Order: sequence, then C-alpha cells, then structure tokens
Amino acid sequence: MPKTLPVLDDVSPICCAPLSSTADFPMDDAVRLAVRLKALADPARLRLIAFMLSRPNQEACTCDLAPAVGLSEPTVSHHLKTLEKAGLVSKERRGMNVHYAVESTAIRALGVAIHLDAPATLETQPCSA
Repeated sequence: MPKTLPVLDDVSPICCAPLSSTADFPMDDAVRLAVRLKALADPARLRLIAFMLSRPNQEACTCDLAPAVGLSEPTVSHHLKTLEKAGLVSKERRGMNVHYAVESTAIRALGVAIHLDAPATLETQPCSA
C-alpha cells in the first residue's frame, strides 16, 4: 500500500537546491517537493497544465478546460483544486466564470529541483521512446 503524503496547502513556490546538489536533502524540502510532484503526476492534470501553458497569459476558464481535456466540469474542478492546493495554479473569479492560471514560478522550481545534467544524446530522445 503506498504511503500517503501529508496534505499541503502551501502555495508559496518551492525553494530547494537540485536533488543532485546534496546527498542530505532536508526532509521538509522533500515533503514539499513530493506533494507538488504528486499533484502533477496525473494525466488529466498534466493535460490541464499543458493546455493552460499554450494559452495567452497561461490561463483558461473552467468552461474552456473541460472540453479541451474531455472531462466534465466537476471533474476538471476537482483536478484544478488539487493543483491549486499544491501551489501550481491560481484562480480568479470573473463574473460567473473562474479562470485558472499556471504559477510558472512553481513549475520552474520543480524543474530546477529535479534537473540533472543529462548527456546530450538523452536530451534529444522523444518522450515516447
């Protein structure tokens, strides 16, 4: 049975050194990073982030997100709430609609934390390989 991570309602960007920079990665940093990676580790959430990143200002209304990923609005709202609690998106109500925007600083911080200096041959391979 997988270990359950604590619920984290910390929307501040993660700030930790890359994993490869130290053998003694602090537990608090590890938990913060794991919670955010777990929130992102879902195909629907990855598709939502990708859709928002492709839009002007990296944001979209829930009314646009549901058809884009082929899910119902309540399901999309559930996924967006998870991303919001992890600090990966923010929301703003505009009239009757809610617009979600990618927190690019948080996404970049994840990339920095897990970045490895991979050989050039590995970097050029497609994801499906």
